[in-house]
Amino acid sequence: MLTKKGKYGLKALVDLASLGPGETAFVTEIATRNNIPKKFLDTILLELRNTGILRSKKGPNGGYSLSKPASEIMIGQVIRALDGPLAPIRCASRTAFEACDDCNDPVGCQVRLSMTEVRDAIATILDNMTLAQFVAKDRAKTVEDALIAGE
Repeated sequence: MLTKKGKYGLKALVDLASLGPGETAFVTEIATRNNIPKKFLDTILLELRNTGILRSKKGPNGGYSLSKPASEIMIGQVIRALDGPLAPIRCASRTAFEACDDCNDPVGCQVRLSMTEVRDAIATILDNMTLAQFVAKDRAKTVEDALIAGE
């Protein structure tokens, strides 16, 4: 399940993806526009900067921006950076495997085998979805909602 940290991180990246070339945004601006607690967002943006997804600049013309085009940032990478492995349970993780305390046969465990399939399906989608595609889905949904509302 996506945590609030992951959700807020994605919302912040969508916000930053809407900036023009060379533009930056301060944490306060991003937090206000997206209804995210500023202190929590500070931590999230720092983590995204430390993983190379964002860059930051100090000073009056400073703030955060994407470190590369939105078309080169994968959503799976973002979620792993903020929330860790994509697997719904640890024993189904490829990168952070931990056997369950109550499992006598991790190799043949039906729960682990099924959750591995779930992990693979999630990874297939998120590791092939760019931030640009993610933003486009958001915009398409906004247009669809407006059409449904008769606007």
